[in-house]
Amino acid sequence: QVQLVESGGGLVQAGGSLRLSCVVSGRTFILYRMGWFRQAPGKERELVAAFSRDGSTNYAGLVKGRFTISRDNAVNTVYLQMNSLEPEDTAVYYCAARSSPLSVTYDYWGQGTQVTVSS
Repeated sequence: QVQLVESGGGLVQAGGSLRLSCVVSGRTFILYRMGWFRQAPGKERELVAAFSRDGSTNYAGLVKGRFTISRDNAVNTVYLQMNSLEPEDTAVYYCAARSSPLSVTYDYWGQGTQVTVSS
């Protein structure tokens, strides 16, 4: 099994920055792809950013150039640096991971961390 624990959410003014962290534990060697998702009230969960074991990275169009996903293997942590935050970025942010390179379904999820951007 794999456990994901997010932290770093909070309240920030528009234009500000936050860095989310996701500590990964358990059978981390089975993981192929990791990503950050978000879900705003009344909306579906959406992919924000993700990277694969082969090094490929992708971002949602709305956050490209403002958000950066990164990892520190030494501490088994994945980060999401969020700059130039907008009220529309307000959501619960989830860290997720999947083990299969073929499936689009993420197998493991964190509990989520709330990000609120005030105007």
